[in-house]
Amino acid sequence: MTMTKDRGAAPLPLLIILWAALIFIDQLTKSMAVKALAGGPIILWKGVLELRYLENTGAAFSLMENRQFVFYIVAFAAIAGIFYILVHMPRKERRFVPLQLVLTFISAGAAGNLIDRIQLHYVRDFIYFSLINFPVFNVADIYVTCGVALLIWLMLFYYKEDELSRVLPENRHPSEK
Repeated sequence: MTMTKDRGAAPLPLLIILWAALIFIDQLTKSMAVKALAGGPIILWKGVLELRYLENTGAAFSLMENRQFVFYIVAFAAIAGIFYILVHMPRKERRFVPLQLVLTFISAGAAGNLIDRIQLHYVRDFIYFSLINFPVFNVADIYVTCGVALLIWLMLFYYKEDELSRVLPENRHPSEK
C-alpha cells in the first residue's frame, strides 16, 4: 500500500504568478474594451447583455465619485492585508488552498482597479447587464465580487472556527509557527 503525501497549501510564488496573470487579464480586457467600444456599445444579447464603455470615477453605482484618495487607501489596505495573510498562512495544510485562491482573486481585482485609478484617475468598466440595469463593471470587479461571495461561503460552510483562527500566526500553536 502506498501513501500519498499531503503536498500542503499552494506555494507563495505560484500564488504571485496567478495574481499577476489575473491582473494582466483584467488590464488586457480593459484595453481591448477601450479600442473595441470606441464606436459605441456592442449588443451581445439584446435586452440582456452588452459591452458599453464607461469611465467610472466612483465605486459601484458611482458612489463616492471623484474621491480617489479613499479608494487608494482601501485598495492598498486590502492588498497589504491579504498578502500578510497569504504569507503567514500555514503551509502544511492543503485545506487552505481554497482560501488562498479566493484571497488571491480578491487582491488581484483590487490591484487591477487600483492600477486604473493611479494611471487614469478612473476605472474602465465595460460589461453591462441591461436585463436588470446592473451597473457597468469589469473583470476586476468580477474577481472581487465572486471572491468575496466565495470567501463568505468558505467561512460559513467549509472552514471550522478553529481552522480560521489558525490562519494568522499569532493564533497558532507554537509547534505550527
